[in-house]
Amino acid sequence: MAGFVPHGPRVGITEHMTKVLRAFSSFRQCLMAGAVLLPVAVVSFSPVASAQEVGARMSVPQQETSAPEAAPLSDSDRAWLAKIEQTLNSATTFQARMQQLDADGKRTTGVVWMKRPGQMRLAYDPPTPLVLVANEGKVVFRDNQLDQTTVIPMERTPLGLLLRQHISLSDDVTVTGFAHESGLVQVSLVRTSSPGDGSLTLVFHDKPLSLRSWSVLDAQGRETRVTLFDVHTGISIPPNTFTLPAQPE
Repeated sequence: MAGFVPHGPRVGITEHMTKVLRAFSSFRQCLMAGAVLLPVAVVSFSPVASAQEVGARMSVPQQETSAPEAAPLSDSDRAWLAKIEQTLNSATTFQARMQQLDADGKRTTGVVWMKRPGQMRLAYDPPTPLVLVANEGKVVFRDNQLDQTTVIPMERTPLGLLLRQHISLSDDVTVTGFAHESGLVQVSLVRTSSPGDGSLTLVFHDKPLSLRSWSVLDAQGRETRVTLFDVHTGISIPPNTFTLPAQPE
């Protein structure tokens, strides 16, 4: 978006996010009027990486990072952030089709389900053999083709920010970039205490306020973007949708 300049370092989730957890986004072309779709697919993972690769990358210790620099916000900007918070908190369940564009230019499609607090499932369309499930405070990535499973603490991904009982764009979150122009509102966020966990950018249509897309930028400057469509909010989702795959002992 022209004119959008994020403030402070845009650090990302470890290189693993490059291939796996990136971009929930978990956001896209639709969060319909007042209903928000938060797919956590803030997390989105690339079908290029195996669960084994993901686990290896996530096991690398996080480097110390300086405190993120907050974007200067006008009263109007803060009013928009309050509206975005209200929109995100207004929807506790949703289901949507999604299209993911990863840093290598590969496009994949699938379905995402979300139930706040703390639950999400993202399944790619065949032939991609991957599924991601968030529940019980962790994110489980399953590669059915390679029969590999990797478990990642939810707090180590931007996904956790979107699956909270109450979503806040302040408190322990720092807004590092904000822009409102050409009918779009764009907000970039990091965890204040651990910006190295990932930088999440949400893009909304402003009339009506609705989520259009989200992306995650990793430490290597690689971006994954997720776009949502055919969104249904406020729906009943069977509990077994969020059953975690079998995990290694």
